[in-house]
Amino acid sequence: MLTLVIPIAFALLGAAVALSVWRLLRGPSAPDRILALDTLYVNTIALLVLLGIHLGSALYFEAALLIAMMGFVGTVALCKYLLRGDIIE
Repeated sequence: MLTLVIPIAFALLGAAVALSVWRLLRGPSAPDRILALDTLYVNTIALLVLLGIHLGSALYFEAALLIAMMGFVGTVALCKYLLRGDIIE
């Protein structure tokens, strides 16, 4: 069952990444692009976790955790920059 589900999940997550990149490049406003970047982080984390399950390696889970932390900090910094025009007070 898992051999059938993993390729389908890879395909669906690949489509989600492609749509996020399209919105990132095409987004009409800066908040749309920040939201697309945040969604891209989440999709990348899901792809890494799925790859870790597929290959049976814990290294991919650690990489997903690092991307999650960096993605959160990056999203907060970009939102703060949009709201105030300055990141560090």
